[in-house]
Amino acid sequence: MSSAMQVNAGGLLIGGGAPVSVQSMTNTRTSDVPATLAQIRELARAGAALVRVAVPDREAALALPAIIEASPVPLAADIHFHAELAMKALEAGIHKLRLNPGNIRRKRDVLRIAELAGKLAVPIRIGVNSGSIPGDLRARFGMGADAMWAAAERHLELLREADFSAVVLSLKASDPMLAVKANRKAGALCDHPIHLGVTEAGPPSTAGIRSAVAMALLLSQGIGDTLRVSISGSPVLEPAAGLEILSSLGMLRRARVVSCPTCARSRLDVAALAGEVGAALAGCETPITVAVMGCEVNGPGEAREADIALIGTPGGISLWRSGAVVQEVAPGEALETLLREIARFSAQGGCCERERN
Repeated sequence: MSSAMQVNAGGLLIGGGAPVSVQSMTNTRTSDVPATLAQIRELARAGAALVRVAVPDREAALALPAIIEASPVPLAADIHFHAELAMKALEAGIHKLRLNPGNIRRKRDVLRIAELAGKLAVPIRIGVNSGSIPGDLRARFGMGADAMWAAAERHLELLREADFSAVVLSLKASDPMLAVKANRKAGALCDHPIHLGVTEAGPPSTAGIRSAVAMALLLSQGIGDTLRVSISGSPVLEPAAGLEILSSLGMLRRARVVSCPTCARSRLDVAALAGEVGAALAGCETPITVAVMGCEVNGPGEAREADIALIGTPGGISLWRSGAVVQEVAPGEALETLLREIARFSAQGGCCERERN
């Protein structure tokens, strides 16, 4: 389930029954066209369906035409404080705008941005962050979900006045449960597509966990049409994290590695082997499940559920395919054998054993 309304951002459909898409954002200086394009391409290869770029100044706005022309995916312009930069981004051909109600507040600015966006059929994301709620709303509602929704609703009213409806809502907080409360409120009170995220989620060690907590609760209730896992540092890890959340919820079929946590019974280096297999499967579009299991306790059960598996046993290492043992593998040949079997499976257009059954 997704929002009833749908928008089109450069060919990417958001809401209205479209699949939930994964987004990310560059952290290069947008005025550095080669560096920004290189990162956009890297994010696209990692699975981002749309990439956001910051437009903090005139130099960044002037760089947009060249970036937009060469980008492999639709782009969104992130605009704060300066309405003129939003206008320049629209004129440059941007596919989507992100405006923050906390710092673009003048009615005339919002109306003229909406007028041009409407003429160009460019959707606008109203991006509310809990840390930048307008002061009068903080005074009235505090810092919770009610204040976040009030900020979004105020901006929605301005866009409705401009007869503009191609809106995506985003209500983010660094507290995952506050983000859940705010988005539940938005999901109950409007039909616009919703972009999910936990802002300032931290480094990789915490960002994925905090984001998964919030997104799993919301997506499992049918709330959310796009998402971003915000990670401090390089954004290249973000798309994979978002795709894994969708895969874990059964909303996306993709390559998946299953491996045991290891214990004293392990008969092979599960961590190293699973890591190498995961790296090899990065970007793989074949929906394949590969199990790497250390011993015979849970190994056979996982192998029967996987498409391909390696299991450590008292007699050595067994290779499984489609729930049955196909050969024994020498310890030094485990990775090479497994990768060769994965390549063969993909070349044959393999499908999940669960799907066959």
